[in-house]
Amino acid sequence: MKTKTIVHKSAAPIYAAAATWLLYALLFPLYAVGHFLLAAAASAVVALIARMFCRDVTETVEIPEEPVSTGNVELDKMIAEGDAAVKTMRTLNDSIQDEKISAQIDRLEAVSTKIFDYVKDHPEKLPQIRKFMSYYLPTTLKLLRSYDELSRQGVSGQNITGTMEKVEGMMDTIVLAFEKQLDGLFGDQAMDISTDITVLDNMMAREGLTGGDALHKAAQENPVSDPEPELDIRSDSGEADGGITLQL
Repeated sequence: MKTKTIVHKSAAPIYAAAATWLLYALLFPLYAVGHFLLAAAASAVVALIARMFCRDVTETVEIPEEPVSTGNVELDKMIAEGDAAVKTMRTLNDSIQDEKISAQIDRLEAVSTKIFDYVKDHPEKLPQIRKFMSYYLPTTLKLLRSYDELSRQGVSGQNITGTMEKVEGMMDTIVLAFEKQLDGLFGDQAMDISTDITVLDNMMAREGLTGGDALHKAAQENPVSDPEPELDIRSDSGEADGGITLQL
């Protein structure tokens, strides 16, 4: 939520000036020009004095943020749900006192934020996080809410303690799953980099710019006169011609 500072001017100077006019009217004839001017001057002085002693009231209010619109309905929904999930994690983290769980929630928040930020910049990755958004994330929040509620009961019963221990035992797995979800978003990028490295290494070896291993020495001793073959890299499948898949 954004905040806005509002300054409320004190009404005391206005009331003081009005009281001065009323009091002067009771004591002197305001229909006379001289007295009218004196009353105006007196009320102005009283209002100025009241302003010096009566301070303005400053109030900070929250302003709801306008929903982000990217023109992509599904992406807008992901952004809204992602922001709400991160805020919920922060609220639960403030409430849960267990240091280990708190640290794990910090990690979940950081990884989730990176996932949402990456998908914002790469909307084509939306299908890859649908299950994460529809199940893994809300289920994790549900578990954390339950843990928070149980931890505030102050009772070490079988049901309460046993359930809390189950959640605690699951948190490492959840953190790892979130991290793997983030890592998976970089699969295409890793493939592209791996392909670039392979092509670059082969070209430098063929030009005699690298050495030290038998393969490179053989390439230098038996240069190939044919023109350099072009690699047909298909980004959707991550495969090069010949069905070879390159991975980092």
